[in-house]
Amino acid sequence: MSGKPNKLHIKTGDTVIVMRGKEAPYFENGKKVYTKGRVIKVFPKENRALVEGVNMVKKHSRPTQAHPQGGIIEKEAPIHISNLMIEDPKTKEPTRVGYKYIEGKNGETKKVRYAKKSGEILDK
Repeated sequence: MSGKPNKLHIKTGDTVIVMRGKEAPYFENGKKVYTKGRVIKVFPKENRALVEGVNMVKKHSRPTQAHPQGGIIEKEAPIHISNLMIEDPKTKEPTRVGYKYIEGKNGETKKVRYAKKSGEILDK
């Protein structure tokens, strides 16, 4: 993979909901349960994101001078962007992301992301 990084609808610090994979939504007592997490890092060239507490993998590390213990470390692995949706700040449900221009300071227009479900602005 080379070339220009892709424009993604997810940014670092967003709260996202996992829609596919082993952490996909499931029903418990008639209510849908979502796996949520905060985005730690985004990899635009690979279309992947690192989400806190999601897609945990076990990594075997051998003892080194820095880490004399070694052993098995559990850490997050990147998950594909297509399997994630942004959490609506108002309804706490998964939502799609739209873009619109709003009037900013000093009369300048600013492009912001907003939740399609509630219309709430996602960018601060």
